[in-house]
Amino acid sequence: MTDHTRPDTTGTDATANGSAHDDGAGDGPAGASRPRSTAQRAGAALGRAAGSALIGSRAAIRRNPRADRVYRTGVGVVGGATVALGVALIPLPGPGALIALGGLGILGSEFEGAKKVNARATRAVGRATATAKRVAERRRAARVERDAREPGADVPD
Repeated sequence: MTDHTRPDTTGTDATANGSAHDDGAGDGPAGASRPRSTAQRAGAALGRAAGSALIGSRAAIRRNPRADRVYRTGVGVVGGATVALGVALIPLPGPGALIALGGLGILGSEFEGAKKVNARATRAVGRATATAKRVAERRRAARVERDAREPGADVPD
C-alpha cells in the first residue's frame, strides 16, 4: 500500500500524483495566499489523517456484520438521545431545536430516513428564519415611517 499524501510543507495538499490543491486556508483576492502557521499546517495534516482513518475504519466496520450492527446501534442511541434532549429543551430558552437538528444529523449519518427528515427540517428552519427576518424588517420600516410622520413623538413630556 502506498502513501497518497506527502508531508505538507507548502500550505497545500500534495497528492501522490503530484497535483496540489489548496485546502481553503489563505484564500484571498487574485489567488494571493497568506503563509500558514505551523499549527495550521499540523492541524490540516491531522484532519486529513483522521478523515482517512475514519473512512477506512468505517469500511472495515461495514465488512463485519456484527460490528456494523453494533456501530449502527450506537449511532442510533446517541442520535436518538440527542434528538430527545433537543425536543425536551424546545420549551425552554436556548438552542433546543438546534440540538434536535444536530441529533437528526447524527442519525442521518447512518439512516437514510433520518437524513431525509433532517433535510426537510433544515428547509423548514430556513423558511421560518426568512419569515422572521421579513417581519422584523417590516416592523422596523413601519416604525421609521411612523416616526417620520410624527416628529417629536419620541420626545418625553
